Amino acid sequence: MNNIAVLYDAGQAVLSTFDLDEVLQRILGIAHDYFHLRNVAILLLDKQSQQLYVRSQVGWDEGEDKVRWPVGQGITGAAALKKQPVYSPDVSHDSRYLCSAKSTRSELAIPLMVRDEVVGVLDCQSDRLDHFDSETIDLLTLFSTQASMALQNARLYSLEQQRARQLQAINAIAQQTTAVLELEELLNRVCQLVKDAFRVSHVSLFLREDKDLVLRSHHGTLTPRIPQGGRFPAANEPWATILTGSRTMVESDLRSATTMKFFAESASRLRIPLVSFGQALGVLALDSSQPDAFRDGDLESLESVADICATAIQNAHYVERVKQLAYLDGLTGIFNRRFFELRISEEIERARRYGTGMAVIMADIDQFKRLNDEFGHVLGDEVLRQVSSLFNQQLRKIDVVCRYGGEEFGILLTQTNAQHAMNIADKLRKIVATWQFPGVPRTVTISAGTAAFPDQGITRDELVKAADAALYAAKVAGRNKVCLGIAARANAAGS
Repeated sequence: MNNIAVLYDAGQAVLSTFDLDEVLQRILGIAHDYFHLRNVAILLLDKQSQQLYVRSQVGWDEGEDKVRWPVGQGITGAAALKKQPVYSPDVSHDSRYLCSAKSTRSELAIPLMVRDEVVGVLDCQSDRLDHFDSETIDLLTLFSTQASMALQNARLYSLEQQRARQLQAINAIAQQTTAVLELEELLNRVCQLVKDAFRVSHVSLFLREDKDLVLRSHHGTLTPRIPQGGRFPAANEPWATILTGSRTMVESDLRSATTMKFFAESASRLRIPLVSFGQALGVLALDSSQPDAFRDGDLESLESVADICATAIQNAHYVERVKQLAYLDGLTGIFNRRFFELRISEEIERARRYGTGMAVIMADIDQFKRLNDEFGHVLGDEVLRQVSSLFNQQLRKIDVVCRYGGEEFGILLTQTNAQHAMNIADKLRKIVATWQFPGVPRTVTISAGTAAFPDQGITRDELVKAADAALYAAKVAGRNKVCLGIAARANAAGS
């Protein structure tokens, strides 16, 4: 009767809560108090890796509870494999024994079963030889069935709570990302939200640009091994499989892997394709400093997040294209004056802050009205388009070519001094002068004026005024020439 009372009290204790940590502590407490065991542990089974790991213990030597071992290894592994208790009355003569406490002399491992499926092992150790008699083994085996039910209930409850938190996180991410239309702000926001919601070490976003994937944003606690803006061929593996197959890839243990790690401390990684309307936009990557950090139950929620992010990125791309169209000249396809005014202030501020210099070229097609009168506006428009194209081809990607108005062009050169600006302007002049414009039987030329920061001015008005004055001087000097603006100090002295 006393044994029945023990089982009743033990069952009531472990089944009266749904908190997993509390269930574990009660199981250990009962084993310790009722069965007088100094060393007790609960090991849970990782289904993906088929490894046992210590979830809670008392009495083990320091550090021993960090070890994982496969099913079939050790006395606990043997119990999990056989699905029945395994008893070793003298561990010193048992080749299966794995030491977790130097004081252990006998060990009893009982599988924790739910519907004939092993979920873990109750490991009982004693500092006395042959400590467990048949009655105690039977009683602990019966107790383990109650412990198994309590563990399963707690795990199900925990999963439901986790699922509810994830649904809340998904909803919050959907609300916050759909409200952000600036691409850079959106990417940064996504990384922060996903990291906080899913408690991972690091979140990264790689977007597809031409044939490459580019690291556009990342947020977390790990140490980057690649710079933001780092590029990788999208055709290389595993990117090709992820993108073309729209397949999520889980890497459970990177500690000894030879594959490239983007973050130094990364021990496991999850990569999810960002797909919108059948188009692969990039990859959402999650890294953890812990191995086996990503569970099958998390994938569905994270893939939902990736779908939300892909839609938000697509929307941001669309808004970006619409904005860009507002800054493009309809005839030539280059930027318009509105964009020139926006960028010149940014370039001046950048040059002032970093001391890198910048310059303005104002260029004008010589006698363009006469060309229109002689050959018609259709041909005149084609000359404008071709001159715009020539300028674009000859300048760097970081430079800006704009149609300032009519036949006049405004060019912004970054990280440039006055002499280099003069060389660039003269190079453009020579190319146009030697270019054969179809349908135009005579030479087309340009005149240009240049002004550099800070020599010819330190404000937008000073630089444009100096470049315009230099352009006028080039016209007066006979056209097809390039002139440099007067220095700002000389201008100020003259006035």
